Amino acid sequence: MESTLAAPSPRIWVDADACPAVIRDILYRAAERTRVEVILVANRWLQTPASRFIRAMQVAGGPDVADDAIAERVAAGDLVVTQDIPLAARVLARGAAAVDPRGVPFSPDSIAQRLSIRDFMAELRGAGVQTGGPPSLHARDRQAFAARLDQWLARQR
Repeated sequence: MESTLAAPSPRIWVDADACPAVIRDILYRAAERTRVEVILVANRWLQTPASRFIRAMQVAGGPDVADDAIAERVAAGDLVVTQDIPLAARVLARGAAAVDPRGVPFSPDSIAQRLSIRDFMAELRGAGVQTGGPPSLHARDRQAFAARLDQWLARQR
């Protein structure tokens, strides 16, 4: 007798500790519209809209605890929203897709270079060089994220 169990639907995992509220709002609307599960992982309590498609997972505090929770649970075909380059590398290795809140996708072809740049910038900061932070999130960044999310969602149908 052949098994008729369907493969689980792809989910969207959000590294929510550093995810801007406007990006979370885009994800909430997409979850309701497309009925795709969105799971926000953070080391603090998050208020989310009442929805059967949106849930928050609170993890213990500490470095990389939320990243570890996502990396352990993500499945091939899922999408992870994160600014964290090492987490993106981990989920790409598991067959998931990853995108940052500005809509820039992480890819197996570019992840090594992005990790190298991240490490170089960390060395500069460790040596006392002021490198500044990322620029503010603009409307064009929100639009780019929404467009990238819509592309991923369209491939799931």
